[in-house]
Amino acid sequence: MRALLQRVHDARVTVAGQVIGEIGPGLLILICAMQGDTQAEADQLAAKIAKLRIFKDAAGKMNLSLKDSGGSALIVSQFTLAADTSRGNRPGFSAAAPPETGRDLYHAFTKAVASLGIPTANGEFGADMDVALTNAGPVTIWLDTAG
Repeated sequence: MRALLQRVHDARVTVAGQVIGEIGPGLLILICAMQGDTQAEADQLAAKIAKLRIFKDAAGKMNLSLKDSGGSALIVSQFTLAADTSRGNRPGFSAAAPPETGRDLYHAFTKAVASLGIPTANGEFGADMDVALTNAGPVTIWLDTAG
């Protein structure tokens, strides 16, 4: 699975003019299931993200995890993280998991994050979403279970 993490002061996702997910301080997690991914990758990635020390401690150093900081996670599916731009000018997305598998793994990932005691909010799989955020830092980190 692939994830793009953005440390945020706040973030929200809107579908058809309605806010469907919103958080205060924490992480906006854009997530993509790739061909061959399983529940194991979803669990592995959730555990890694929960422990990643990218939040400031009292001394101002990035030394706290999402859980330690008391932050939340807004989890948004984004198959375009699978983009292959190696040929031509139009990205290919064949490396992404098929939609049904992607949906199942998106929900599995969300449940895995929540099971670690992190408050979560979600986007809507497959929907045309508007995502708004106030980036904190900025801190943006790319994670991939394949490497």
